[in-house]
Amino acid sequence: MASKDAVAETDESGIEVRIIGEPVGKGLFATRNFKSGETIFEERPLVSCQFLWNAAYGYLACDYCMRPLETAEENASRLAQNPQLALPYPECCDTKKDSIVECPHCDASYCSRECRVSAWTQYHDTLCLRSFTPDPTHPLVMLQEAWKQMHYPPETACIMLLARIIATVRQATDKEGAIALFMQFCHRTVNEEEEIAHKLLGAEFNDQLETLRSIMEKALWAPEVQHWLTPEGFRSLVALVGTNGQGIGTSPLSRWVRNCDVVEVGTPEREKLDCLIDNIYEQLEKEAGGFLNNEGSGLYPLQSSCNHSCDPNAMPTFPYNNFHLVMIAVKDISAGEEICVSYLDECNLDRSRHSRNIILRENYLFTCRCRKCLEQADDPDVTSEEEMDEGDDEED
Repeated sequence: MASKDAVAETDESGIEVRIIGEPVGKGLFATRNFKSGETIFEERPLVSCQFLWNAAYGYLACDYCMRPLETAEENASRLAQNPQLALPYPECCDTKKDSIVECPHCDASYCSRECRVSAWTQYHDTLCLRSFTPDPTHPLVMLQEAWKQMHYPPETACIMLLARIIATVRQATDKEGAIALFMQFCHRTVNEEEEIAHKLLGAEFNDQLETLRSIMEKALWAPEVQHWLTPEGFRSLVALVGTNGQGIGTSPLSRWVRNCDVVEVGTPEREKLDCLIDNIYEQLEKEAGGFLNNEGSGLYPLQSSCNHSCDPNAMPTFPYNNFHLVMIAVKDISAGEEICVSYLDECNLDRSRHSRNIILRENYLFTCRCRKCLEQADDPDVTSEEEMDEGDDEED
């Protein structure tokens, strides 16, 4: 890191965002010691959204905070395709069905009246279709369908997150202030120093981007957001979401399992419960594979200030089973140390340095130079798959 780091903002909880120059831009640093397992900070997103295919496949989530709207039993039964599946200890399920409400004008559902009011106040007034049977020719419906046909699961972004950004600005009393909130995120479309561009902005996607931009313009144009609806402005907005979006996952079943862990039962009953849970997850693996959660993404200012490391010392978690992010230390962190997370999932973290950097360059526009990557700098530039093939050849 640069030796003359400038402090951009300070948080009394023991963290501060520092400007550290190009190509990184900024980073989050500890101003006190954190123990492994300790909460570093908590925050809610400026805006978030469930993935469109995730919702289409029946993963029911609050249209504002992504809290599950299914009970644990409904969730497990649907995913296992087993209508007879029954779960004991219903009191361990967090879903409150009697609190669920709908938008009075469309089919959007919320876990509470508070979430419905928050969504309407921030963006839903602009995005509401005003119909319980959406018109397929409505620009917002066409926008969602176009995105789904261009981006199949597994999803990592959602066009409606861009729409909610634009709608948030349109509905804001202080429109310039709202724009500034989103422009604080890194939103470059290319890393000119390393001559790389975000994968969604490659030449092969030009026609797709123009289709999405033109539909978005028809649906949401207003003077205060016109800069985001030009071809270059739209590319910038896509880059902002693509490089800063934090994945969000919620699950009524996983919360039920966690709550069951603290239920006081005798040893035989505990063994029976553990066996049931194991059997349920076996059924889910067979029928749903790895697609168990309500999934989406959001924009978090503090989380986006955390730079990547292939050997991270922190990890974002969602213990409240909604969009509320809690950053947890996964190692002891000393005062003055940078707080780093992994932009890669656990599976990809175990791949070769070359494989990791292919993913990071395509999605985040940089080549990683963390401690782990520097230690592996002399490794051959081959992907994990090529390494496995070479190993098989040697065995032959």
